[in-house]
Amino acid sequence: MQVTVAKPLLRGWSHVVAAFAVAVAGVLLVALPDTTPGQRALLVIYTAGTLAMFGVSALYHRVAWQPRAHSVMKRLDHSTIFLAIAGAYTPVAAIGLDGWRQTAVLVTVWAGAAVGVLVEWLPFSTPRALFTAIYVVVGWSAAIALPQLHAGLGGLGFGLVLGGGLAYTVGAVVYGTKRPDPWPRVFGYHEVFHAFTVIGAGCHLAAIAFVVVPKM
Repeated sequence: MQVTVAKPLLRGWSHVVAAFAVAVAGVLLVALPDTTPGQRALLVIYTAGTLAMFGVSALYHRVAWQPRAHSVMKRLDHSTIFLAIAGAYTPVAAIGLDGWRQTAVLVTVWAGAAVGVLVEWLPFSTPRALFTAIYVVVGWSAAIALPQLHAGLGGLGFGLVLGGGLAYTVGAVVYGTKRPDPWPRVFGYHEVFHAFTVIGAGCHLAAIAFVVVPKM
């Protein structure tokens, strides 16, 4: 007999709200005047990645999927996290870095994201520890150029990017350990994980809107 475990009451709702917020912010960013096609492309890449992460997550967690569809949606949910990380790094590295460090960060983050997506679609369930490890490694791709990123973005931009990375990392630890799990029937460990992804994405949105875009 199959046992169905009820989801916490608030499962997925933070990402529903975040998806709408990112959609609005993304439209405003892409529609900014006095941006070149190349700059606009950077903002489209960022918006598409972050919106995909929150949109797919909201859909996955709020709908009661049949087993086969649930498996596909779970893989999509995890895959879009890597796309969001790479998408956020793209305008940050393109504007905040130059030379070989810019190339190294962009190649590293997109290659890492590709590996993460590929692993998700292998014909077996990805171990939680492996997903978490790839997630953290890809998320810290800019570690190879932190001083240069600070110089390129300034204190505020660097602080927001770093703060977002730390929030994502704390969320990954929560996801990997399933702790803390404060109110399992309403707001469990997964909701804590989601909250940290919203905080991380919010920091990166602020960095792009208030620091990266003005430097374009």
